[in-house]
Parts: sequence; structure tokens; C-alpha cells
Amino acid sequence: MNEFSPVAGGDANAIARVLANEHVADIVEALNQEPRETASELLCEVPFGRLVEIFDQPELDGASELVEALPRIKAGRLLAAMSVDRAADILRDLNEPARSELLGGLAPPLRATLLAILGYPEGSAASLMTTEYVSVPPDWSVARTLDYIRKVERTRETVYAIYIVDPQTHVLLRSTSLRRLIAGEPDQLIIAIAPDRAPITVSPLTHSEKVAQLISKYDLLAVPVVDNGKLLGIVTIDDIIDTMIEETTEDVHRFGGMEALDEPYMKMGFLAMIQKRAGWLCALFISEMLTANAMQSYEGELEKAIVLTLFIPLIMSSGGNSGSQATSLVIRALALREIGLGDWWRVALRELPTGLVLGSILGVVGVCRIALWQYLGFYDYGPHWPLIAITIGATLVGIVTFGSLSGSMLPFALKRMGFDPASASAPFVATRVDVTGLVIYFSVALVILRGTLL
Repeated sequence: MNEFSPVAGGDANAIARVLANEHVADIVEALNQEPRETASELLCEVPFGRLVEIFDQPELDGASELVEALPRIKAGRLLAAMSVDRAADILRDLNEPARSELLGGLAPPLRATLLAILGYPEGSAASLMTTEYVSVPPDWSVARTLDYIRKVERTRETVYAIYIVDPQTHVLLRSTSLRRLIAGEPDQLIIAIAPDRAPITVSPLTHSEKVAQLISKYDLLAVPVVDNGKLLGIVTIDDIIDTMIEETTEDVHRFGGMEALDEPYMKMGFLAMIQKRAGWLCALFISEMLTANAMQSYEGELEKAIVLTLFIPLIMSSGGNSGSQATSLVIRALALREIGLGDWWRVALRELPTGLVLGSILGVVGVCRIALWQYLGFYDYGPHWPLIAITIGATLVGIVTFGSLSGSMLPFALKRMGFDPASASAPFVATRVDVTGLVIYFSVALVILRGTLL
């Protein structure tokens, strides 16, 4: 899709005609590669129907900025023609007074709907829902329902799920699929072909992760959002996928030891990138200073047995790696609701023997490595090399066990304090284990090597 780049030296009208005939996903991908000013220029030339399709794509970067750059009348028409949930997303990111101006130009019913959605906290089911769904009363026949779907299909987010509601109270009674509807007899009542069970629903404040779990568990294309039984809207699977991608991206950034990026990597400004990364790096650097303090405390031992310094990187990396492994496993299990806060002791009982076994494996490898290097003449560790090998082996058992245990417990502690468990990033865990690992290392060395090297 780079055949129309760059725009500056070309004909914007010709490029817009190309955009009008391309697949909308390819158009969005191409627009994301262009500067905001260029993208705005192109969008001004795109036919209105295609413009609606483009802005309906959640993958479009900076959609709120692009809407704000359009003439107010055109932007208002665009929001009115878009899907309600997508229009709410764009309005949520708009600054004042642009948001109020655009809302004020919309029809009262649509404005009320958008304000209701915007009133819910971000990340909740109601903030993701759309009110453009197919709902019919229970006394309609299959034929009448199919005829109704044909008429409203273009204005609905999905027609694959049909919701049967009480016309007076708007209470959700049943839900059925388009497959069942097509397979039914034309004169059958729709309530008769619907599954005889209560629909799977969520409340307006249900978190998006819980919605995703329900959609995955029950293989749903959409899940209704109800309040006291009344149908408010539906959350479709495509909206949940987009939200999960965003949340997963944020978690990956935090787990890497930095703040989550607000924009794509290549769109991020230099100063903004520095701001996102510098804080965490400084915090980790200050934490690593404790490593120097720990080594200073054992300065005398290091002077007596310089050979111990050869294994410091090995010891520190092993503990950090084991801690990072445990943290990754626990964070993912917490995110998938496989475990809860009350399961911390089960995790501890699981990680304790796991750490001992893993540490023992690494310890044996470490001892074999020292012995092999000594016998092959690659390095002379001195007359007390067996004691050095035992020291390394015992230390690896202790530090890997400690790394596994502390790495698995840290996400529970953060979640209990109300923080995102993903903040227990691998660098943070590694830093914590590094300091403790040195203490374990030199403590074991003092016990085993006392009277010989120390």
C-alpha cells in the first residue's frame, strides 16, 4: 500500500480515488504510515461512505485527531453515520471544546446514547457496547423477524445474534442465533425456536477481561449488557479482541520495565519516548545500586578469594531468570483467572519444590563445569576447587529457589495493594533477586570456605 506514497509530490485527488477502491483494512494500514497532516488531507477527498468505513476501524491511529481536523459539519455527519461504540471511542479521546461542539450538533437521541456510554468507566462492558443490535418482541414469527433483519441489516453492528425483549419493559427474555432463525419454520414464533435458557449476560460495570472470558467460554459472537434485566446494548467479539490487544500491549510494555506507550512505536516522539522509559530505568538503576552496597559489605572476602568474583554474573543471572519465569507464569495465570489472590499459598507450595529442583539441576551443571575446566586445564581454580564447586552448587540451589518463590509472590503482593501485577516486571524482579543473590552467595561461601580461602 505504499504505491501512493509520498503524497506531497502527488495528486491528492488521484490518491483519494485509489483509496476509495482499496480494502478498508489496507487503507487504514497505509494511513497509519503517513503523517497526521497528510492523512487529514487524504481523508478530506475520500467519498463519505468510504470515510465512514475507515473511521469505523479501531486500528486507525489518531482517529480523534483526524476527526477534529475535519470541518465540524462533516465531522458531525461522520459520527452520526458511524457505529455507536466506535463514535463513543473517538469522542472519549477528543479534547474540549471539540467534544462538546460535536455532541451538540448530533440528534438528541444519538447524543443521549453517546453520553450514556461515555458516562461509564473506560474498560467496562458498557463503555464498549453498541446499541445497534437486532431485538424483536416474543410474539413475532420467524418470517417477520427475517424480513425485519433484511430492512435493518445495514444499520446494525451484527445480525448473527437476535435478542428477544419485552416490548413494554425492554427486559431481555431470550436470545437466539441467525442459524436457528433460518432453520425455523416461517410461521413459528421466534420465542419457540430460541434456546430455553437464560442468555449469558454481563452488567454494565463488568471488566472487559471478564467479558472476553465469557465470550471465549461460551463461544459467543456478542454478549448482552443488562441492567436489572433490561437490555442496554451488546459487546461484540471484534470490540473485545481490539480491547484485549490494547491491554496485552500495555502489559508487555510494563513487563519490559517501562510505561505503556500511548501511540505506535514509530509515531512516538523522541521526548515522549524518553519520558516513558527514563523513569523506570532510573528506578531500576537506583535499585541496582544496592548490588554495589552488597558487594562492598563483602569486600574483605572478595580480596581473600578473588576467584569468587568470576561466578557473580552466573549467580545473579540464574536467580533473575528463575524469578522472571515465575513472575511471568503467575501474572498470566492471574490475568486468565486461573488463580486468585487466595491461591498465593498454593502457588508458594508449588514454587518451593520447583525452585529446589531447578536449582539443583543448575547446581549440578555448575559443579560439572568447574570440575571439567579444572581437569582439562582451561582454568586453575586452585587447590580448594572442590570447595568452590560445592559453594557454587549450593548457592545456585538457594538463589534459584528464592528467585522462584519471590518472583511468584510479588504479583500477589502488587495485586493486593491495588497495582497492576504486570508492574512486577522482569527487570524489577531480576534487580530484587540480584541483591539478595549476592547475600546468599557470600553467606554460603563464608560457611563452606571458612578456614581455607576465607
